[in-house]
Amino acid sequence: MIEHNHSMTTEFILLGFTDQPEVKILLFLVFFVIYLITMVGNLGLVALIHMENRLHTPMYILLGNLALMDSCCSCAITPKMLENFFSEDRMISLYECMAQFYFLCLAETADCFLLAAMAYDRYVAICSPLQYHTRMSKKLCIQMTTGIYIVGYLHPLIHVGFLFRLTFCGSHQINHFFCDVFPLYRLSCVDPYINELMIMLCTGSIQVFTITVVLISYICILFSIFKMKSKEGRGKALLTCASHFFSVSIFYGSLLFVYVQPSAAKEEDEDISVAVFYTLVIPLLNPFIYSLRNKEVINVMKRIMKMNKSCNILK
Repeated sequence: MIEHNHSMTTEFILLGFTDQPEVKILLFLVFFVIYLITMVGNLGLVALIHMENRLHTPMYILLGNLALMDSCCSCAITPKMLENFFSEDRMISLYECMAQFYFLCLAETADCFLLAAMAYDRYVAICSPLQYHTRMSKKLCIQMTTGIYIVGYLHPLIHVGFLFRLTFCGSHQINHFFCDVFPLYRLSCVDPYINELMIMLCTGSIQVFTITVVLISYICILFSIFKMKSKEGRGKALLTCASHFFSVSIFYGSLLFVYVQPSAAKEEDEDISVAVFYTLVIPLLNPFIYSLRNKEVINVMKRIMKMNKSCNILK
């Protein structure tokens, strides 16, 4: 009878943010606007890079893939979250949970490596400009991107596979706005120690490696910037690096807090507030930070808009 009860819970309730109707409507509108801007910004950037031959360089290939992964992250989380604002039961099955976490983990894993690759690309471009085409060739960039996607697809399979060792009993309410693994671990009848250990080892290793690459790259870039003679050029470079590093810091900081810190050391509500940053805020900000501050991207956008206007006039 105990075994039967342990295996009964295969559906869960996502509690989300609030049960107050007036607050729900406001949050729905806010997150719906964020979702639209995120998808238009990221997918628009992917389309722009794909269409424009001048943007087929390592930096923009990596940027386009980052935008694609941010779109994947947003699609994995936001539609279900928006639906649950007006859903009566707010139910999600165990397999939907696994799928949601898989695509989120894929996107975040790929983002970690893509941000590291982008930092290295900028390091080579600024610190070794004469060697850029050999040390960061288009072929190497494609190989790096392929490797990133392979790791991105395999990494979440480990954690989803370990979910099958768990059974769930008692409460089936998940105090979160999406189906993350740590809220599931709290509902498990089986000790999730091995699952948490694998999360800490795999995620910790990925983040330590990629953060190290990012930090070393930006430190070297900063030294090169301070050696610049032009104050105006130094100011612009510092402003660009600061905005990039701000985005990277929020992203890595929130991931480290949620997935590397032991679950016993933090409150459930803290997971929700921190998760908002890496699932909603960062995918929204990245297109603005990495592209709309880039003169080449802006010039391409202006040229395409002018061409469209000319075509409409001719029609």
